[in-house]
Amino acid sequence: MTLTLEKDQLEMRQVYADTVRKLAAADPDVIALEADLSSAMSTGKLKAELPGQYVNVGIMEANMMGVAAGLSVLGRKPFIHSFGQFVTRRAFDQVFVSLGYAQLSAVIVGSDAGVSAEHNGGTHMTFEDIGLMREVPNAKVYEASDAVQFSWLLENAYKKGGLHYIRTIRKNATQLYDENTTFEKAQILREGSDITICATGIMVAESLKAAEILKASGISAEVIDMFSIKPLDGETLRQSVQKTGRVITAENHNVNGGLGSAVAEFLGENCPVPLYRVGVREQFGQVGLMPYLQEFYGLTAENIATQAEKMI
Repeated sequence: MTLTLEKDQLEMRQVYADTVRKLAAADPDVIALEADLSSAMSTGKLKAELPGQYVNVGIMEANMMGVAAGLSVLGRKPFIHSFGQFVTRRAFDQVFVSLGYAQLSAVIVGSDAGVSAEHNGGTHMTFEDIGLMREVPNAKVYEASDAVQFSWLLENAYKKGGLHYIRTIRKNATQLYDENTTFEKAQILREGSDITICATGIMVAESLKAAEILKASGISAEVIDMFSIKPLDGETLRQSVQKTGRVITAENHNVNGGLGSAVAEFLGENCPVPLYRVGVREQFGQVGLMPYLQEFYGLTAENIATQAEKMI
């Protein structure tokens, strides 16, 4: 494992395109579905290379879920992509009924997660997608933290079947893992004794930076990449908080419904400890670059460290 905290050279959208292309080339039942965003997710070449395994349904996300359901009934293995708010908020009823209730298999990828939507603005800035997808019975919900993990999650969802939602940014993520890492459970990236920081997505790198800030103040922070929000790795979380006695969650999402809620629910029923949730609170999205947006919503290493110091 390497923790360089440098940007990976490979964009997350290219990871998606390459992984789906590899799976589709090996399995003719793999079908890539796009809602007119193939250029945004680098999947356009699939149409030329594997024309029978690529469908652009146009700007009709709800219909895309119905198409995926039909393909699943026929034994196909659909990979569905659009921006996060379109595959969840806009098409939620079709996801819930056509795929979830029908107990069909599909891999749904929601890109431009949270503040990474940047110039697409408030209407495209999804802070509620994890909360929505957690409400679908038996659905698995993940947020990819880097390129290696994203590829692994895609391949794992393909192998296991069922309904999976994977949330990601589209561009370069911070490199956290080497190519041989597997993700059967939450990843403890830094051990500590005073406080647990439990994070997902872009907030994992921020949490590691926060741990360095806290170290300078004599505070030992344990950092966990809780990439699987549903199912939550409760055992890893339990062992950590029994050692540290307090926890902060950090997510590029609303504090309600997402990682913060999942952790609070688990701790409340199993091992109550003081908890603070870093994330978006009663706010909509807006236009801006990621550094500005992260500062505005408190999605920074400095804010994580500040909240940790207050708790201690």
